[in-house]
Amino acid sequence: MYYIYLLRCSDNSLYCGQTKDLQRRVQEHNSDNSKSKYTRTRRPVELVYSEKHKTISSVLKREFEIKKMSKIQKEKLILKKII
Repeated sequence: MYYIYLLRCSDNSLYCGQTKDLQRRVQEHNSDNSKSKYTRTRRPVELVYSEKHKTISSVLKREFEIKKMSKIQKEKLILKKII
């Protein structure tokens, strides 16, 4: 399985990424060894949204779609998942 995810950063911004191991990746974003320049300075981060995908192709396509969304559209996506 592959996952697309959104993290809420400490400055209330949203970060979108993809991974095969969701829990590990979120821990990495919050660790001192984070490879993500964006989240490194915006910790702590919180997982607020995720989707499962069967193929790397579908998860990369979805990541591209989400990254093109405005912040308002991403917030609506998060709210849909919660409700």
